[in-house]
Amino acid sequence: MKGLFRGINVLVRLSIIVVVLLIVESSATNYESKIESVNENRTINLTTMALKLEEDIANDIYSAKDTYTGDLTGYTANCPLCGGRLGCLPSYNVLNGTETYPDQTYGNVRIVASSSNLACGTVIRFNKASISSEPVIAIVLDRGVIGNDIDLLTNSTEYASKNIGRSSISYDILRTGW
Repeated sequence: MKGLFRGINVLVRLSIIVVVLLIVESSATNYESKIESVNENRTINLTTMALKLEEDIANDIYSAKDTYTGDLTGYTANCPLCGGRLGCLPSYNVLNGTETYPDQTYGNVRIVASSSNLACGTVIRFNKASISSEPVIAIVLDRGVIGNDIDLLTNSTEYASKNIGRSSISYDILRTGW
């Protein structure tokens, strides 16, 4: 009888060890996942490429959304018909000679006046070698011109007449409105 109990005891212990090992093994299972590409030629369809290109252009703040042609002129905040207040941002003080605006996206940009063809807050880019060797980035914060013309805010009428005058330019729309 003693031998039978000893045999059952050994069998129970072995069973417990086997159960514990099975539990440990099943809880420590490693999972592997594989991704297979059924596209063996590694090609993208044209629709996907076009959507990606449109997304990249929309996300690129310096890509042109549209292009206009108009006359560029210069003006000062204290001209005879100017009150020193901007049409789009009347609280912004430009009577102290300020020519730039600190835009959150584009940094310090020049201030321009345009017609209502361009919404307030629209950011444009144009080239004018007599103003800068780099492209000029400007924001529409004022009104007072017609059509597609642009009027660049300057600190003096002398600078406006000497460096800007009146010239035909093409300019890119980088952002429409605020």
